[in-house]
Amino acid sequence: MTDLCSLTALELTARYAAGDLSPVEVAEAALARADAIQPVVNPFVFTDPEGALAQARAAEERWARGAPAGPVDGVPVTVKDILLQRGHPTRRGSAALPAGPGPWEEDAPAVARLRESGAVFLGKTTTPEFGWKGVTDAPLSGATGNPYAPERTSGGSSGGSAAAVALGAGPLSLGTDGGGSVRIPAAFCGVFALKPTYGRVPLYPASAFGTLAHVGPMTRDAADATLLLDVIAHPDARDWSHLAPGGVPFTEALVPGAEGLAGLRVAWSPTMGGVVVAPDVAAVTRDAVERLAALGAEVTETDPPLPPLPRVRAAFQTLWFSGAARVTQHFDEAQRAAMDPGLREVVSAGARFGALDYLEAVDLRMEMGRQMGAFHEEFDLLVTPTLPITAFGRGVEVPDGSGLTRWTEWTPFTYPFNMTQQPAASVPCGTGADGLPVGLHLIGARHADALVLRAAHALYETGVAGVPAPALAASAPGA
Repeated sequence: MTDLCSLTALELTARYAAGDLSPVEVAEAALARADAIQPVVNPFVFTDPEGALAQARAAEERWARGAPAGPVDGVPVTVKDILLQRGHPTRRGSAALPAGPGPWEEDAPAVARLRESGAVFLGKTTTPEFGWKGVTDAPLSGATGNPYAPERTSGGSSGGSAAAVALGAGPLSLGTDGGGSVRIPAAFCGVFALKPTYGRVPLYPASAFGTLAHVGPMTRDAADATLLLDVIAHPDARDWSHLAPGGVPFTEALVPGAEGLAGLRVAWSPTMGGVVVAPDVAAVTRDAVERLAALGAEVTETDPPLPPLPRVRAAFQTLWFSGAARVTQHFDEAQRAAMDPGLREVVSAGARFGALDYLEAVDLRMEMGRQMGAFHEEFDLLVTPTLPITAFGRGVEVPDGSGLTRWTEWTPFTYPFNMTQQPAASVPCGTGADGLPVGLHLIGARHADALVLRAAHALYETGVAGVPAPALAASAPGA
């Protein structure tokens, strides 16, 4: 018997078109899966069975007429609770924000494009408060666990989305990424995620973290992410910084087998100039790169010409902490008391930065962008580990006993490329000594989203990418 919750979006729509599977059956299975995993892993802020089944029935009728609304008609989708979704409150993980009486009439741009395409919205997924850190726990919704080991973290800040996708509660999810927030949980949870070039997917309302924040697809593989990106990468007048349409669908960039890797000039940077990487993570990612080379890529081991990472981290934190201070600027004492204690610390630090501090960080960011632009004249892709570690304990910002203080200290491979606005993907490439997923990080030049997706798809096609499904998924309804 087919596990409906294990099918990709492309497999679902192919079967809808053939008439041998109903969107209603799929929605029912996905909702049952969501109910089963929620007490164990906690990926959802809420689910909407009534709304999802109504959308699924409408999709079923369209497919029966041979007139689907779009390429994801009838496909179950989840949305991170940072993004507006019509008919529901957007709480952003914060107990300091009241749910309010509604009517909640507006969709974020990416959500609107999915609705137009007939997607079935299962519910909204968990986030740390305002997406401020690289793990997912919040005063509003508690901590989200890892699909492979629920006592470990899912990562963040799109941890609920990653866990939902990994466990079969919808094959597609929308996440946001301001410093690694789709790629971190994708690496920890064994799924695929893409942070597109900044502006590729419009964002509204604008993020308090400014042009660090991207909207990106989280899926089981690169082909589904490409499908989702084709749906959501359309201009929206509410975002003045959106990019013009690319002209050619991203799905047309995908090629079979190893063709997507042949001749690619790849820079392999295992430590980005000195990051301490866990030995098992280092071994798994190096093996993946060796296989990439065997499939025809031209691999050179070298580091990108970025400033020293401590300087990059300091600049990122100036930008990030200032954004956190801005988003909470008008909170009263009661609201501040309800905040995540770690966020209060970050807000306090951000409020102490002045305009010259902020502009100095912007200057460094511009220099990094120039350096990476020159680097990609020589190399098509930069490849690193996504993270230097596998998932650690649930409900803490840094690994216990590590001596670290902030999440930015264990994510040195991700946030630099928010500063440069480049497309970057995390591809699962194996498991560490603890049996938990490890991610391989593919970074392209600005606007080279199609190239990143093509290479990632080739890794799936050739068996380099992918990890076994979590045992929890195999024992849940629908399996």
